[in-house]
Amino acid sequence: MRWPKMRWLAVLGTCYALMAGPAGAVGFQWQSAPDPDDKPLEVALWYPSDAPVAPQTLGLSQQSVAVGGPIAGGLHPLIVISHGTGGWAGGHYDTALALAEAGFIVTAVTHTGDNYRDQSYAFTWRNFTDRPRHIARVIDYVLGAWPGRDHVDPARIGMFGHSAGGATVVLVTGGVLDLDLVAAFCPAHPDDWACAQIKQRGGARIAPPATPVVWVHDGRIKAAAAAAPAVGYGFTRAGLAAVTLPLQIWRAAEETIVVDEWNTAIVRRELPNPPDDRLVPGAGHFSFLAPCSAGLAAVAPEICRDPPGFDRAAFHQTFNQALIAFFEARL
Repeated sequence: MRWPKMRWLAVLGTCYALMAGPAGAVGFQWQSAPDPDDKPLEVALWYPSDAPVAPQTLGLSQQSVAVGGPIAGGLHPLIVISHGTGGWAGGHYDTALALAEAGFIVTAVTHTGDNYRDQSYAFTWRNFTDRPRHIARVIDYVLGAWPGRDHVDPARIGMFGHSAGGATVVLVTGGVLDLDLVAAFCPAHPDDWACAQIKQRGGARIAPPATPVVWVHDGRIKAAAAAAPAVGYGFTRAGLAAVTLPLQIWRAAEETIVVDEWNTAIVRRELPNPPDDRLVPGAGHFSFLAPCSAGLAAVAPEICRDPPGFDRAAFHQTFNQALIAFFEARL
């Protein structure tokens, strides 16, 4: 079969484009965002860049990035990432890299008091009231004080979160937790994973706050994705009435940490608009985290262990591309 001349030219043009320069290269920075109500927030940023990349250590993993490289192009949409309990800003680095390669600026925050170095706020009310504020502070910083702010399109901001980060997505986009439902959950479900963690810390439940709760919502976020969002049992239809933005929810078929029945199932049912619901066959709770290096698997085996037969690296190829497609369509 002979191809028309114009088709050959198109193929040759594609080949030359692939051969030339670091297409899809990613720049990377560490920054610090002020939080007047607590400690400064550790912030990681990935973004499109034309600078040469090189392997760089990120915790116990490696990524190929241009550290401090200039931002390529004009305006880019922004995606904010919120990690789960005990995580950090680098926990979803492969997803951040994929989004940046696709043209997004991506920022991930290490949540004060709920990270691998400090869990003083974990499994407390403060964690769930502070996390949405952290997201708003990071957006303030990226749009206002970050040296690359002129490359961020403030009208196109999205968010992704996993586990407690998924709950953060729901809260910061308009959700309100029912304090009584949350306080009553552990006495009724003492074998739940989070309730077991609370018990190990000497408690029986997430104690009600001593002062009235002020929930921080941020209307600058126009689309969001949440993987295995936690504390779903604390959301009611009234508490989710303001969550009207496009929302994609991911859940693992072999979930044992954030059990679907009283978490994602409740959120999906009570949202005012049906979410883009994605069930991942064979996946476990931690399958949404970046594939683990040997070093990370040695020190944190729980978060690196997937159900038998599940290929996390292969799944992330599909997962990351699905997130890119979702945000491209809605931002």
